[in-house]
Amino acid sequence: MEQNQDYFVIKSRENGVQVIGLTRGRDTKFHHTEKLDKGEIMIAQFTEHTSAIKVRGNAVVYTRYGVVDTQE
Repeated sequence: MEQNQDYFVIKSRENGVQVIGLTRGRDTKFHHTEKLDKGEIMIAQFTEHTSAIKVRGNAVVYTRYGVVDTQE
């Protein structure tokens, strides 16, 4: 399976922002969780195992497609 080489950045605006990785395949399941504190960033990409990312909390997500603010 070809991997997407694009990276995206998640910047936390508060303590306790959760970034949850969801699996690829027949059954989508949680497979990885990170917790970010205010001002921390996470640089990530989709892989053969990760098909989606869920962000819970006040954060900004930067991708090549644009910027998404979780509070808007």
